[in-house]
Amino acid sequence: MPFYQQMGKIPHKRHTMFKKEDGSLFREQVMGTKGFSGIQSILYHHYPPTAMTESTLIGECRVEYEEQAALAPRHLYSHEYKEETDAVEGRQYLLGNDDVLIGVVNPTKPMDYFYRNGDGDEVLFVHYGTGKVESTFGTLPYKPGDYIVIPIGTIYRVVPDEGETKFLVIETNSWITTPKRYRNIHGQLLEHSPFCERDFHPPEKLETFDDRSEYHVKTKSRGFMHLHTFGHHPLDVVGWDGYLFPYTFNVSDFEPITGRVHMPPPIHQTFEANNFVICSFVPRMYDYHPEAIPAPYYHSNVDSDEVLYYVKGNFMSRKGVKEGSVTLHPSGIPHGPHPGKVEASIGKKETEELAVMIDTFRPLNVVKQAHQYEDKDYKYSWK
Repeated sequence: MPFYQQMGKIPHKRHTMFKKEDGSLFREQVMGTKGFSGIQSILYHHYPPTAMTESTLIGECRVEYEEQAALAPRHLYSHEYKEETDAVEGRQYLLGNDDVLIGVVNPTKPMDYFYRNGDGDEVLFVHYGTGKVESTFGTLPYKPGDYIVIPIGTIYRVVPDEGETKFLVIETNSWITTPKRYRNIHGQLLEHSPFCERDFHPPEKLETFDDRSEYHVKTKSRGFMHLHTFGHHPLDVVGWDGYLFPYTFNVSDFEPITGRVHMPPPIHQTFEANNFVICSFVPRMYDYHPEAIPAPYYHSNVDSDEVLYYVKGNFMSRKGVKEGSVTLHPSGIPHGPHPGKVEASIGKKETEELAVMIDTFRPLNVVKQAHQYEDKDYKYSWK
């Protein structure tokens, strides 16, 4: 996020000596994006972040996609995926391309290792459950409706509370940020933005561990999972400052934009990345023109695929979807409301629906393993 944060202890000037009480130096790490031309933060460690004792290749972690099938809408019941494990090893990917991977996970136990994605930023949308994310930047508590945005290269682990937890997982090969049209030239969010900086929450506290035991960090990079072993705790940061850090944004803080007639999907946009966007459909007032049709018009996705993850509520334009349903409407053919939904929407004043939409600008593929969760009759549900 393009606003400044500082936590813990840092020296007066960057790139200068920062000494411990015994006279030895803390180790400075510049962590940034786009070479040295993007946003960055500077972290100060007890030990060099490069001081691994062993590097091991765990194995390939690329997903396998189905062969080309007939072009049609798709519907996956992600709630039928029941495996309970940790927040990384239990990820069930459903859709993807070279820009993004989309899946779900049901974490029921803390990770007994740390993890970093070396390919791009991650977003974990909390469908339900509470817990915390422990990272080099500090601890982030999470609750239902939170988008947890984790920058590339951040070492972290997820510690869920007791009870059921479910995340929608969005992994990128790029960056995640707020839409450019909602920011001024300095990066500040503008008055017409559906959110402001007050709605974005950096880590609550910085926990520093000066521990010389053995720790493991799994690193995802280049289609493979790697294991890096360190002789010190990876969360050994005593202070940091800058513009790059993990944060949460709760979907309840998204202020919907409404109009006299039906507004197009970009009004729901919450984040953007390279070749895809993330949108939030939240409870809102319907259109107020006396002859308005609140349901969306039929439209053709001429250059993007549309994915919807249904969180809760009665989605005004769809039949047969449940909490946790994932629909894919591919580019190349039109899509729109189910029969009867246009007429049923007339005269309605508001909706309580909640959903996350992902629009990609390159075609998505369906993961082979996702077939077991598919509603194969969905494509014919408009007849």
